[in-house]
Amino acid sequence: MDGREGVEAFGYEQELKRSLSFTDLLVYGLIFMVPIAPFGIFGSVYQASGGMVALAYAIGMLAMAFTAASYAQMARAFPMAGSVYAYAGRGIAQPVGFLAGWMVLLDYVLVPGLLYLIAGIAMNSTVPAIPVWLWIVGFVVLNTAVNYLGIEMTARVNRIMLAAELVVLAIFLVIGIVALAGGAGRGFDFGPVYDSSTFSVGLVFGAVSIAVLSFLGFDGISTLAEENRESARSIGKAMIGALAVAGTLFIVQTWVAALLVPDPAALVADGDPGGTAFYDAAAVAGGPWLATLTAVATAIAWGFANSLVAQAATSRLLFAMARDRQLPAVLSRVHPTRRVPVNATLLVAAVSLVLGIAMSTRDDGITLLSTLVNFGALSAFLVLHVSVVVHFAVRRRSTDYWRHLAVPVIGFAILAFVVVNAQVAAQTLGFVWLLVGLVLLGVLLATGRRPTTVTEERP
Repeated sequence: MDGREGVEAFGYEQELKRSLSFTDLLVYGLIFMVPIAPFGIFGSVYQASGGMVALAYAIGMLAMAFTAASYAQMARAFPMAGSVYAYAGRGIAQPVGFLAGWMVLLDYVLVPGLLYLIAGIAMNSTVPAIPVWLWIVGFVVLNTAVNYLGIEMTARVNRIMLAAELVVLAIFLVIGIVALAGGAGRGFDFGPVYDSSTFSVGLVFGAVSIAVLSFLGFDGISTLAEENRESARSIGKAMIGALAVAGTLFIVQTWVAALLVPDPAALVADGDPGGTAFYDAAAVAGGPWLATLTAVATAIAWGFANSLVAQAATSRLLFAMARDRQLPAVLSRVHPTRRVPVNATLLVAAVSLVLGIAMSTRDDGITLLSTLVNFGALSAFLVLHVSVVVHFAVRRRSTDYWRHLAVPVIGFAILAFVVVNAQVAAQTLGFVWLLVGLVLLGVLLATGRRPTTVTEERP
């Protein structure tokens, strides 16, 4: 059975339009991850890691590599929209799937608002006359219109945006390296990778809990399983490919930027409340024009390109849960001609608008949303790893001990350590969200609202 037949095997109708190629999926993942993602949260990761920002991204890439491998296995077994909600629900048990979906919703529902906030701040730093909230409104309206037009329109826009982001990144790296070679910044050293004077395991993993925000896009590829026109294997391959490319770019660009930070001690001590640390480093390398270029690129990448695909992924997750009667049925409505989950798309837009504007009034808005998004995602990833072991190693008695036992166990251990070292505020609010999810699960079970679909497994 290939990806084009997969969804019917589980009792669903093929409602979404299968039009995406492997290249579309790979581009989607790269856009979701944003090749220049560290531009917007560089200061937060730098402070949290004591300057070892490249090391934080390297560890984050390693952690996500194990998670991507587990996603690839479950995407082949259950080729449907819904991501970890579908995988845990069918790999372990439906109530566990609901809780996994509920936790990943903390990521998916909040992340568009975070992206709009970062974009609004970046644009406001360039054009102060236009307030942050107005930039947020503009980005929300634009993205909702594009997503409403259909997944093919989204895919076309993705390719254009990816090319533009890579050009800007190349400009920064070339000018930054030339500037370092010419004596700017502190010159070349391995401080961004390892600094013996400040290193501690807890410190670095605490920074990883923020840095992994940049990697979260690869899992969004799984939400497009029912719009993939190729083999179900394409989902896993696109995830791993996007992670490898983006992770390498993250490490290189943060290393160069860390060497150009004008006042490292102040950044570690005081943080980056204005969210401009990367742009300040760019100014050291190339002057105000490079700072402006990186700020505008961040705004467009986060506020348009990344939030565009984030809105699409979130709407597919809401669609999948509503189709299974785990959320209000109105969210499962698919537009008759556009073939997109229209009500879910509009809901994501409304939540993002309110959240982005509300957080723009807080000095710690970016950091708070970042840690909450990451806590929700990492918690769901922990369940994903368990689902691989239960489905393959326990139920199907797989003898592929590396992919079905070692990989998920190692991935689980790394992520668990990151979650433990996350900020206390994120842990507290994350567990409150989980508690609300447990209450809702109790209501769903008490009222008999279980998915009514068959649970056939792919061989």
